[in-house]
Order: sequence, then structure tokens, then C-alpha cells
Amino acid sequence: MHAGYARVRQLVEMNRYKEALAEAEKLLQMDPEDPDAHSTIGWIYLLSEKYDKALHWSGEALKRDPDNVLAWYVRVCTYHETNREDKFEESLAEALRVDPYEDHYYFLKAARLTHKGKLREAKESILSSLEFAPEKPLHLALLSYIEALSGNKEESRRADREALRHDAEDPVVLMHLSWAASERGEYDLAEQYMASAVRLNPENKQIRDEYLEALQRNNKFYRAFLRPVKILGKLKRWQLFLFFMTLWIIFKPLVLWFIILYFLVHWITKGIVHVRVFGWRRR
Repeated sequence: MHAGYARVRQLVEMNRYKEALAEAEKLLQMDPEDPDAHSTIGWIYLLSEKYDKALHWSGEALKRDPDNVLAWYVRVCTYHETNREDKFEESLAEALRVDPYEDHYYFLKAARLTHKGKLREAKESILSSLEFAPEKPLHLALLSYIEALSGNKEESRRADREALRHDAEDPVVLMHLSWAASERGEYDLAEQYMASAVRLNPENKQIRDEYLEALQRNNKFYRAFLRPVKILGKLKRWQLFLFFMTLWIIFKPLVLWFIILYFLVHWITKGIVHVRVFGWRRR
């Protein structure tokens, strides 16, 4: 059995998911009540982005072993990837009870808190992940991004250097470092990181889209209009409402022209980037 699980993991590392699934199904046939076989199948479906099946098989594992470590890992990651916030929080609490030393849980929590703008809590969570895995480049890259969002540029650069020291060939790490560089105003570096990420994984749609965004942000004309938008984005909702109401009452024509120009610049620079990358052909 141990040799069978080792074979599955080896195939997964080679991204040969179909073969890995066939091997895992053989393990299940040998022992239909083995929770590890069920959770392993769920894990392979998670990696294959077949999230409904990942939830089904991890659920079958938990019926047989409520504290199955891999099954909870599959559920937490699946709910994170599918943006099911309530289920994510619920499963994360159980997963941490079962395995409080899994660093990836703290990384996922930090990522969600960062998305919500809760930067202090996000930093606490990513630092917790780094206590368990101090050299993980992805976690260091997220720390760099959180520090950049918090205005701590030197701390962000320090985490950036540390992440690259441990792995400069991971496209997801490079994508996070690109976001951090962009927040620090280092647009050339952000573009370089995304160019490297695309080179390493040209099939990933998110990475391709982020590369195009990095190219657009590196356009000086576009950034001239982006700067006031970024400043406004730091205001609270009521402050933003009062600001625009005041502008609308006093400078209505100017506000309209700014909005029109912003969208014109956005789509013109997007078109320039498209031509630069793809030429004059349609996608």
C-alpha cells in the first residue's frame, strides 16, 4: 500500500493526473473502506480543478475518518479556489483543529484577508505560516505584497529578495512579487516578473492576464490617470461619497470629462498592449 501511495505522489509531481487517478483507484479497490484512498482521489481531483468531485471524495473520506488530514486539506483548498467564503471559514477551523501545523492554511487565510483589505490580520497570518515554513518562497512573496500594500516598501523589498533566493522559477511566486513591485511603484520590475511568469507557464490564463495588466500599468500615460484613482481607493466609503458629491455639485463638467478620459485611456492603453503582445491579429 505504501508503495502505491508513493507511486501516486510521484505521478502527481509529474502532473500526470490521469495516471495518478488510475493508481489511486487501484488502492481503493484493494480496500474500499480506506479513508486515505478516498481523500487521495479527492486530492487529485482538486489538482485537476474538478472541484465538485474533490468535495465528493473528501466527504467520503471524512465519513470513514472525521479527522482525516488530507481530506480536510482538500476541502479547505477547494472552498478557497471556488470562493465559498462561509464554507472556507468553517472547514478551515476544523482543518486547523486536526492539523494546526499546516503552513498552507495560514497562507490561504492571509490571502483572503489581504483581498478584504485587512492587512494587519493578513500579516499576522502569513507570519504564522512562515514560523512553520520560513523558507517557502510563495509565503515570502505574499508577505512582500502585504508589506507593499501597507506602505512598508523596504520590508517588501526584503521579503522579495528572500523569496527569490529560495526560488526564482515559480510563476505564482513571480506573480505575487509582480503585484508587490507594482504597489511599490516599480513598474518595470513588475513587468519583468510577469514576463518571466508567462515564460514559465504560458498556458495559465490568470498569469497571461496579469502580464497584460503589468504591461498596461507600465504605460506612463495610463499611470497618470491611475494615480488619483489609487489615492481615492484609500478613502473610506463615506469619505468617497462626500468627495464625489462635492465635486459633482461644484465641478460637474470636469468630473464627467475625467471619467470619460479615464476610460478612454484605459481602453487605448489596453489596445496598445494587445498589439504589442499579439500583433494586429484578433485573439
